Amino acid sequence: MHLLHDPSAPAAAAITFDDFLKVDIRIGTILSAEAFPEARKPAYKLKIDFGPTIGVKQSSAQITALYRLDELMGKQVAAVVNFPPRQIGKFMSEVLTLGFPDAQGEVVLFAPDRATPNGGRLF
Repeated sequence: MHLLHDPSAPAAAAITFDDFLKVDIRIGTILSAEAFPEARKPAYKLKIDFGPTIGVKQSSAQITALYRLDELMGKQVAAVVNFPPRQIGKFMSEVLTLGFPDAQGEVVLFAPDRATPNGGRLF
């Protein structure tokens, strides 16, 4: 199991509040999801609306084990929006969609339990 997915791993080193503020985590709504067969690991291509300030961004998400394409549209998710874009095959992933590992290490999307305006920042 990867250290990031290991629930018994110790907490990361302490950071300052200013360090935390450097990571811009926003809420968005998935507008579309499609298969990404070219990806090395099974993944979907997502288009996520982060509201008028951030706009619509795309993300490659390794969530195929627990989510079907047809259930993702309209789902709200959290993502880091200020990492540099990352080329994955011919696809440019612009944001990092966030999740936690379940007991088998599969990604469970991180989402609010109530509807939240797109673009809201985690604090």
